[in-house]
Amino acid sequence: MAGRYFDELEVGQVFRHEIRRTITETDNVWFSAITHNPAYLHLDEEYCRTETEFGTRIVNSCFTLSLMVGISVAETTLGTAIANLGWDEVRFPKPVFHGDTIRVETEVAELRESRSRPDQGIVTFIHRAYNQKNELVASCRRAGLQKKRPA
Repeated sequence: MAGRYFDELEVGQVFRHEIRRTITETDNVWFSAITHNPAYLHLDEEYCRTETEFGTRIVNSCFTLSLMVGISVAETTLGTAIANLGWDEVRFPKPVFHGDTIRVETEVAELRESRSRPDQGIVTFIHRAYNQKNELVASCRRAGLQKKRPA
C-alpha cells in the first residue's frame, strides 16, 4: 500500500511529490467543458487577449486544485483514506497557464485521534503547488479521515 496510515504520519512531515505535470490546453478545455463552466477566462482566447490582464486563457482553478490534491494521493492517502472531510483556505496566488509544469508538496499540519472510531484518525494536510518558475500557484488545507495501521 502506497498511502500512509494515520499512525505513520507526524506533524511537520513534508512530502515532496515526484510526480510533475505539464498542463495542456486540452486539460483545461476538457475540464471546463465536463464541469459545465463556460467562463471566458478558460475558453475564449480573444476575450482574454483583449479584456484581461493575462492576455491569454488561464487554467480553470478547480482543475488546478484537483491536480494538486491528486498528485499527493499516491504517497499520502492511497488505500488508507476513509473519507475526504473538507478543503479550507483554498488559494490561487498566481494564475496557471497552458504549458505550465506543476509540482506539489504536502505538509502534515495536524493529527487528531477520532473520538468515535478508535481505528481511525483525522489528518489535516497543507498542499502547495508550484509552477516551473517556483512560484506558488495554489494551496489548500485538507482534512481527511485516515485508517490506523491494522493491529
